[in-house]
Amino acid sequence: MTHNDLKLLDCTLRDGGYVNDWKWGFQRAKDIIYALVKAKVDVVEVGFLRNTAAYDPNVTVCNRIEELNRLLPEHKDHTMFSAMAMRSNYDIDQLAPYSGEGIELIRITAHDYDIEEGMDFAREVKAKGYKLSINPINIMGYSDERILWIVKQVNEIGPYQFSIVDTFGSMKRRDLDRIVSLVDNNLDRNIRLALHLHENMSLSCCLAQNFIDQHLNRPIAIDGSLMGMGRIPGNLPIELIADYLNDYTEKAYDIDYMMDAIQDHIAPIRGDAEWGYTPAYFLSARFNLHRNYAEYYLHKGDLTNRDINHILARFDIGKKAVFDENYAETLYQEYRNNQIDDSIDRERLKKEMTGKTVLVMAPGASILNHEKIIRNYIDDKHPVLISVNFLPEIYQVDYAFFSNRKRIDRIENFYCKTIVTSNLTEGGIDFHINYNSLSGAFAQGCNSLIMLLKLLRELEVSHIAIAGADGYQEQGMNYYNASIRNYTVHGSNFNLAVAEAIRNLSIDVEFITPSQYALHTE
Repeated sequence: MTHNDLKLLDCTLRDGGYVNDWKWGFQRAKDIIYALVKAKVDVVEVGFLRNTAAYDPNVTVCNRIEELNRLLPEHKDHTMFSAMAMRSNYDIDQLAPYSGEGIELIRITAHDYDIEEGMDFAREVKAKGYKLSINPINIMGYSDERILWIVKQVNEIGPYQFSIVDTFGSMKRRDLDRIVSLVDNNLDRNIRLALHLHENMSLSCCLAQNFIDQHLNRPIAIDGSLMGMGRIPGNLPIELIADYLNDYTEKAYDIDYMMDAIQDHIAPIRGDAEWGYTPAYFLSARFNLHRNYAEYYLHKGDLTNRDINHILARFDIGKKAVFDENYAETLYQEYRNNQIDDSIDRERLKKEMTGKTVLVMAPGASILNHEKIIRNYIDDKHPVLISVNFLPEIYQVDYAFFSNRKRIDRIENFYCKTIVTSNLTEGGIDFHINYNSLSGAFAQGCNSLIMLLKLLRELEVSHIAIAGADGYQEQGMNYYNASIRNYTVHGSNFNLAVAEAIRNLSIDVEFITPSQYALHTE
């Protein structure tokens, strides 16, 4: 199946903001946008244009388009960026004319009681040079005659897009068919027809598929948000409809980046405000597998949604219907091990490391709070600097060690040599080390710090110092940069387990910044 012109729009940062008062945090919002661009989403809605007292970079509600534009990545690939403005709460005079860069689509919305003023508002937005989308609130609340009046106004304005918005989630398939037919037969053929759905009756994905399969002779668009995040009960989950489009059209959205963004940024919020469904169960349904498989891999604790996606894709058809724990464990071990012959890379690395002092840098907050101590150590000892699963901005490391998919995917450009375990297969790696040879030293699964220490012991370095391995505290793991936070929950015995693993390696390490691990290794 092909589709002439279909665009997928993500509204997580705007519509999802109803859940967290749009308090995403500047870096987290940038990270979400980056993941959506990498996932090849056609349009990403950055936030709301709204009258506000002052600019807050951590909130995706702004007075001015220039403020939202600060969130955009340097490279947008083929992604378009949008913002939404409601006629009743935004002064259009604050909107600067389109500059030719940044957000180029403005989606305007209005209630039934101010729809006439909304049309005037739309004209002003278009006059400023932006692509315009007209999104009347609650189309199910309009009579057919009133819908035709709206369409007539839209045709006169000539926007880029008109959207059917099921605000209250009350739309069923026959409602969709009726409204789409009414609009499609009267809307100018050059105007894109979009659909925005909510999950009140858990029909959003079904309705979206029906809309796509009507093969309208015009460009169309579908709205969604990561994990369906939005005002409870939520929106159409964008990853579900993207998967459908990948299967039945020529689209090629990268589900992995959506899964990563969900696990890193959306799922943690859901602990405070429930909505929608759970991604792991989407993945099990995607492959028509028994739901216990998703639960089994979730309980492992060291698998990302992307990892689970890849493991489930390997299942034999005969194992899908009935849960087989032994089979699930076998696939898990095969996925994690990914055996390679690393003898040549190890020998090369040993020549560069043997007899040297190494400073291992973990991403704890102490690398900021104790920068002077770290700088003095570097100036005095001249160690080889190796970072663990991140690339620090304030220190120039010599090597970066990675065993974590989510962390390495965050890095666009490496300024140092890379040491990467075999469960990651990216190109351009300097040293590729067999994952299985470094695992097994930590009682609670796999720990990147322990894996690197084990490797350094085998490379016969003369002395190992550690900075930034702060450990688990009551408030959780305190990272120097909140955007790289790991949301895996650690129990109170986590520090003891790490300390025990270090002792079992029979190596002497020097903690030059405060660490919970050091308290238990002495």
